Amino acid sequence: MHHLLTADLYGITAEEYSLGRSNLQVVEKMIEAGIQVIQYREKEKKTREKYLECLKIRELTRQAGVTFIVNDHIDLALLVGADGVHIGQDDLPPEKVRELVGKEMLIGLSTHSPEEARAALGAGVDYLGVGPIFATKTKKDVCDPVGLEYLEYVARNIPLPFVAIGGIKEYNIHQVTARGARCVALVAEIVGSPDIAAKVQALRQAMMG
Repeated sequence: MHHLLTADLYGITAEEYSLGRSNLQVVEKMIEAGIQVIQYREKEKKTREKYLECLKIRELTRQAGVTFIVNDHIDLALLVGADGVHIGQDDLPPEKVRELVGKEMLIGLSTHSPEEARAALGAGVDYLGVGPIFATKTKKDVCDPVGLEYLEYVARNIPLPFVAIGGIKEYNIHQVTARGARCVALVAEIVGSPDIAAKVQALRQAMMG
């Protein structure tokens, strides 16, 4: 939880945008660049392949002291000893996920409206995903952009840590941090960079304006 309170960037895997590199190779680069929270998100691979990848990433992140989150797959998160699981509005209810994972594992919940953010307050989640802020192509089943107004609402009214996500790039990241986001998730902008360390440095500079 400490890293979610202090992290500036939240890395997410996406092998199809990774310039031919494996998720494992990209995670190594993200860790070297100083990213403190990394989420494994993989829709297309078979379950066994995802499990084996998560095992290796769990080992890397544990050695580096990096928080490891698994997207959607509660079973994978439990099996590999991940630090947390991130779920969506159409997944199992957060209260039921908490029954499965226990008190120690972090639960993140994607939200797209003030109503969903308020409902999360009583659901036992540890942090929110807020977005998509801008239009994004890296997620297939994504809703329309929620815009900066929803981001501002959460920053002002919801007393939970949150991660801004969706279509965020180096050129627009300052718009997001200027409206209250302390932690920002980027997918293709990071994994699709030939030099991940240089991209992370540039993003951090851009966040400050």
